[in-house]
Amino acid sequence: MELAELKELADKEKAEQKPIRIRCCTAAGCLSSNSQAVQQALTDAVTTAGLADRVEVLPVGCMRLCCEGPLVQVDPDGAMYGKVDPGQAASIVGTLQGGQTEARVIDTNMPFFRDQVSIVLENSGRINPERIEDYLSVGGYQALLHVLREMTPNQVVETMTRSGLRGRGGAGYPTGVKWGLIAKQPATQKFVICNADEGDPGAFMDRSVLESDPHRVLEGMAIAAYAIGASQGFVYVRGEYPLAIHRLEIALRQARKMGVLGTQIFESPFNFRIDIRIGAGAFVCGEETALIGSIEGKRGTPRPRPPYPTESGLWQAPTLINNVETLANVAPIITRGAEWYASIGTAKSKGTKVFALAGKVRNTGLVEVPMGITLRKIVEEMGGGSPGGSIKAVQTGGPSGGCIPASALDTPVDYESLTALGSIMGSGGMIVMDDATKMVDVAKFFMEFCMDESCGKCVPCRAGTVQMYRLLARIVEGEATAADVAQLEALCDLVRNTSLCGLGQSAPNPVLSTLRYFREEYNALLQPAPPAPPPSNQRIPLPVARG
Repeated sequence: MELAELKELADKEKAEQKPIRIRCCTAAGCLSSNSQAVQQALTDAVTTAGLADRVEVLPVGCMRLCCEGPLVQVDPDGAMYGKVDPGQAASIVGTLQGGQTEARVIDTNMPFFRDQVSIVLENSGRINPERIEDYLSVGGYQALLHVLREMTPNQVVETMTRSGLRGRGGAGYPTGVKWGLIAKQPATQKFVICNADEGDPGAFMDRSVLESDPHRVLEGMAIAAYAIGASQGFVYVRGEYPLAIHRLEIALRQARKMGVLGTQIFESPFNFRIDIRIGAGAFVCGEETALIGSIEGKRGTPRPRPPYPTESGLWQAPTLINNVETLANVAPIITRGAEWYASIGTAKSKGTKVFALAGKVRNTGLVEVPMGITLRKIVEEMGGGSPGGSIKAVQTGGPSGGCIPASALDTPVDYESLTALGSIMGSGGMIVMDDATKMVDVAKFFMEFCMDESCGKCVPCRAGTVQMYRLLARIVEGEATAADVAQLEALCDLVRNTSLCGLGQSAPNPVLSTLRYFREEYNALLQPAPPAPPPSNQRIPLPVARG
């Protein structure tokens, strides 16, 4: 298949689209609010109104403002409706004939939408994720064809390096550098793994991308495989994401049938197969070496490093592991250029970042923002602030991250700035807390999570998280003293510096950050120190020398 043929397929799909499209969100969040019935009611209303020749109802992925789901948007006028129920479908269709609707109207010019910069999410909520033709209509797989016909693997690696893209899974390692390390390995067998084991409480970015635009991730994997010389890929996705798995399976079948995955892709010598591996929900399997063990059919426990997966990963072969969001950036970088991507963000943190905005904030959902935007801009302007009072703290990075106080909300969101505050970027969870939140309880909650999710392989994490949790429980119950807090801090230092993997090394972060910024809340729960024993005036007799 040539580029002209691929574009012809895209043009044909666009030509067959009806002039008016009613998009209905069918991602997991809206489905749980009965959006499937809303979609059917809209379809029936279009037929009843005699508009089927020029109006189509399109099931799409996440439309971002999850707190208002089910969401419906009408193109081309752009009217958006929130919390739609099936009974409102006929009146929404009626607006196309000059009628009125009782459905809740959403202002699409509000900061939540206006201030987003869409790269990863540019197709989410706009295309049917279960039709490869919809993906082709927005330029899908043209980047893959371009690299196979016009670029060498080294040129692809160099493009990714110049873009400045860093891994969006949490560590922020330069993507092009990682690709280059594996490309230089002489091994004949190499692997690409998409890490979709999104386990942070409150995080749902990767799930939404897989549910909304699965072909974008598959195309990114194929480009990565060409760059490093791999022929086999795996998507490791948690079993709690059935809809994402279902749509991935559909996308893989469609891609193989069309010849954009499999053997001799685009009639080239390049072969690349992708299979799905389903995780059982262990948080530790988000760590790359534990994930590798799980794919191999072993217990998912971390391995000592070095060697790193870039040298010896899956079945001892060089292995590239990138998360969903990282891979979703690849095709746009190839299409629009490394310089375009590098022009977004900050000097050291390029591009955009997708956050799952949740907690005590008015507008919950997905936001994609340029690196360098302030936390205040995200949570107060885009998020609409806290409905129950003022914002007290924002937690980024999930159980591995930290709690950032409201006094630091003007901090720019980039890797280095968040680390300096005692938190991390993480995969993109962002939990907002208001004045009613008890920060010691927050630390206890996340420590309990880490304690339960520890694989138990290394003693510092296995035993240390239990001891820290018990100390936090004593503090919350008002039974602890200042000596217990000192012991808690010592344990944090021990676990952070001696644990085998990132789970244990980062488990103390919520504790340390709350101690750093909210120590007065700890102190308020402590028992007073016991009085020192009175000095004794009794003289101790000296031993008598014998002999």
